[in-house]
Amino acid sequence: MTVAPTYSGKVRDVYDLGDGLLLMVASDRISAFDRVFAETVPDKGRVLTAMTAFWTEELSAIAPTHLVTADPAALPVLASEIPDAAGRAMLVRRAEMLPIECIVRGYITGSAWKEYRSAGTMHGTALPAGLEESSQLPEPVFTPSTKAVEGHDVNISFDEAAELVGAPLAARARELSLAAYARGAARALERGIVIADTKFELGIVDGELTICDEILTPDSSRFWPADRWAPGSTPPSFDKQPVRDWAESTGWDKESDPPPVPGEVIEATRDRYVAAYEQISGRSFASWWGVTRPGTARDGSGS
Repeated sequence: MTVAPTYSGKVRDVYDLGDGLLLMVASDRISAFDRVFAETVPDKGRVLTAMTAFWTEELSAIAPTHLVTADPAALPVLASEIPDAAGRAMLVRRAEMLPIECIVRGYITGSAWKEYRSAGTMHGTALPAGLEESSQLPEPVFTPSTKAVEGHDVNISFDEAAELVGAPLAARARELSLAAYARGAARALERGIVIADTKFELGIVDGELTICDEILTPDSSRFWPADRWAPGSTPPSFDKQPVRDWAESTGWDKESDPPPVPGEVIEATRDRYVAAYEQISGRSFASWWGVTRPGTARDGSGS
């Protein structure tokens, strides 16, 4: 009998192991426009887990994370209880999560661009005139949002975030998020990828502010090829954009069940996720635990 998760989200299933530990398993589920599609993207969950493990190492001097290990040999209730979990699962410390999304924007795009275009502001704060879509901001900006149980998160100001978590903790969350983004963006740019923006989940573990959940992945960030970036246009992204573009082209109303996603769209999406991991980390995805697609290793070392 397979154990049931205590929480199941759009992508992750979470198992409570007791003693302050959780098992987080990233699935291959794909979502867009707040809807989960019936089709899955092969190995997507492994890419998210591999990327998070990589950034845990890279950001160790900036902040702790709640990751204990992703090594399948060290994970309890894994092989026998949770099918195909190798390379997808992380043993993590339970955290008291902040009730805000800690978003950092280094470039103006998405909802921030829409606000700027209509009001000249981002999260209510005035920005310099003359910015174009995808322009690099004068400096990265911490732009928090609420965490919506249903529907969309709502962009809020720093003062509103401080009302939710307290001014000292909001200031620390801003400081940590900006430092983590700066380190990650610099590392990625060395590898030819622009991190336009990202979302961090922060929580308190043993009294210390800690980075939790996924870190600088294609699901939580916008990755652009540096050689395709230019102000005034939207570069292609290393994420589920093929699914978004295809869904938009179908005329789907985004309220009913999503239409079936063609195989070529699924494959193109997988290719982008894998390319993002390999280009940023400099590591072969084939060596990650559990990767079994043709031409890859069956049991990776995780390095």
